[in-house]
Amino acid sequence: MAIDFASVVNDNQAMVFSLALRFLRNREIAEELAQDVFLQFYQNLGRIESPAHATWWLRRSVCHRSIDEVRKRKLRPAVGLESAPEPASLETPGDLFLLSRIRRMVQALPEKAKAVVLLRYQEDLDPTEISEMLDMPVSTVKSHLHRSLTLLRGHLRKEEMACGV
Repeated sequence: MAIDFASVVNDNQAMVFSLALRFLRNREIAEELAQDVFLQFYQNLGRIESPAHATWWLRRSVCHRSIDEVRKRKLRPAVGLESAPEPASLETPGDLFLLSRIRRMVQALPEKAKAVVLLRYQEDLDPTEISEMLDMPVSTVKSHLHRSLTLLRGHLRKEEMACGV
């Protein structure tokens, strides 16, 4: 079965860019990383077996490349475009301030924990799928999720107490 590169790009470009942007918090770097992921995908097109395999391959690649990019940037810090507007979504969350705080807290998580949280709650993947994607045991994925959620809840409680809420 021949995979049509253009249709795979069309079907997955928003997901690839969104994961990179949420992970890296820098629009320019996320765009560059997404382009690199699709170039690498094109070079490996002959190995892709189905559209589902293509989506899996792209998610896996963008996560691993994002982790590598964060590690690289720690060696040479760059100024991010934190104030750049995010793409508008169709759903408007109830509390934009809360959403902003949660995003900031997720950004502070270690790279692998952040990848697990983004794949679980942004991409709606279950722990088994995340395990396969990131080459880690399911128990490690669940552990990252549990620790990350506990940490996020604790930070939210501390902020609420500090604000007198």
